[in-house]
Amino acid sequence: MVIGILTIDLFLGEATSLKGKRRVLKSLLDRMKSRFNISVAEVGRQNNWQYSTVGVSVVSNEQSHAHQTLSAVVRFIEVSGNVEIIDFETEIY
Repeated sequence: MVIGILTIDLFLGEATSLKGKRRVLKSLLDRMKSRFNISVAEVGRQNNWQYSTVGVSVVSNEQSHAHQTLSAVVRFIEVSGNVEIIDFETEIY
């Protein structure tokens, strides 16, 4: 069993309040879950209305599949248009 973990720091320039941040983030996280069959949640910066830290995990039987899935998630976020990736880190166990 292989576990892939992706931690992403995001800038949400579109958000003007915590309510706006949660609206943008919920939409993005729901689309990611349905498209990639991953577990995803906001894991940091919950009270900062323009920044967020999101954790993504995937379980696979091959290391290459886990890495490909997490790379696809990063590309998906990059082209989504309403958030900007500040930094990300991938770990495979």
